[in-house]
Amino acid sequence: QVQLVESGGGLVQAGGSLRLSCAASGRTSSRYSMGWFRQAPGKEREFVAAISRSGPLTKYTDSVNGRFTISGDSAKNTAYLQMNSLKPEDTAVYYCAASPLSGLPMRPSSYDYWGQGTQVTVSS
Repeated sequence: QVQLVESGGGLVQAGGSLRLSCAASGRTSSRYSMGWFRQAPGKEREFVAAISRSGPLTKYTDSVNGRFTISGDSAKNTAYLQMNSLKPEDTAVYYCAASPLSGLPMRPSSYDYWGQGTQVTVSS
């Protein structure tokens, strides 16, 4: 079992930045690909970014490419999502997730473990 806890959400004006953190505990000796997803009210959960188990490979959804950066610190068992140039349409609950699959899984069903989510609100 792996437990994930997100932090770093909040209220920010358009154009601002936030950094989300996802701390993992439990069976962290296994290697996992990490992903960030978000869900706005009335919408399905959508893929935002992923980082491979080995670290160097990353993938982003088109709407955040160039503005968001996913990274990981294996020594701290923590994944991050740096979000710059935030827009009102980025407003959502953001979830981190861990997948035992290699590569860069984009489907929620590919992830076995999920955090509780952190709210990000971007005002115009």
